Amino acid sequence: MPPPLDEYYITSPPRRAAIRKERTTEDEPLVDTTAALPLRSKRTERKQKKRHQKAAATKQYATLWDLPSELILEILSLLRPSDIFKLSRVNHGLRNFINQEEAQIANTVISRRYSILAQCFPLPVLLENVDKEAHEALLDDERQVKHLHIHKKPYQHVKPPDPNLICTCLTCMLAWNNLCVIVDFAYWQGNLEKGEPIPMIPRGKFPTWNKNLTERNARVVETALHDPLWYIRILEEHLKGTVGSIRRHTKNTGNKRRRFRMTAEDAAAETDSFLERSGPPSLDFPFHRDNYYMLEAYLPNRGWNSEVGEWRYMPSTQHERDVEFVKAWAKRRQGERKKEGANEPRKTEGEEVKSVS
Repeated sequence: MPPPLDEYYITSPPRRAAIRKERTTEDEPLVDTTAALPLRSKRTERKQKKRHQKAAATKQYATLWDLPSELILEILSLLRPSDIFKLSRVNHGLRNFINQEEAQIANTVISRRYSILAQCFPLPVLLENVDKEAHEALLDDERQVKHLHIHKKPYQHVKPPDPNLICTCLTCMLAWNNLCVIVDFAYWQGNLEKGEPIPMIPRGKFPTWNKNLTERNARVVETALHDPLWYIRILEEHLKGTVGSIRRHTKNTGNKRRRFRMTAEDAAAETDSFLERSGPPSLDFPFHRDNYYMLEAYLPNRGWNSEVGEWRYMPSTQHERDVEFVKAWAKRRQGERKKEGANEPRKTEGEEVKSVS
């Protein structure tokens, strides 16, 4: 009879894995202390240097173009017009962006810096933007010569406008003359600051240098008719000249004339807000460069209302009123010419032949 099974049962020794597991559970947790071996090879150093140079070359740096267009416009509108022109020369991208948004930039700059000057010096209206029914009346030769004196008595320092380019109603003619004058006034600021006399032109003389200067001033104004950035550039120079003139005349203790009150903070702000204060009105047009010596703040097209204590400006609808006046004049003159032609005695056939020959 075979013995019981437990007598023949032989137990095997425990496996090593189990023993290792028991030991690891009893010991403290292991800490990974592995680290990269220091590389001392020159070859490895060269490779690392090349890798760093390549990473630096491909790194994307933040630029102005990373900002939203609204923020870029806000930044540009805080600059002086002269600085905007300088910035447009940095690259083609900036130039194209500024040219595309020039109207919005100019309007914002005017509202912040030149809100008063823009009302004193409005732009003349281009003839192409005037009602076509008024073109014939505006270009009438009799009106050009007798009423506007465009070709008869031009100013020495103002080139007459091209009647085929701008409207020649009274409002636009005054606007043209005023803009040309302040461009010319800005040109001679260096002489006025240094106390050097401005060259005078004898009556009946037409020197080449003056012809070139007036043509240059006219080109600046004509450019401003199409480019609003040039318009605010003109206003910037006139504000600069006005501040310089007030400061220059203030130093003259013998000059007791009334003038605008301007502080150092007003001059440093580079805005025309101080011109809202009460001051001398600009009633006379500087028809000669001799007037520049005593000219301080030339601000036409406004008058001081003492009842409300503020300046009142020429209404924006004045141009339309003047055009309607010109149309009415042309219609009345056309009727007069018809009557004059009907009252003339009829010529005989022989007289007509003689007049033709």
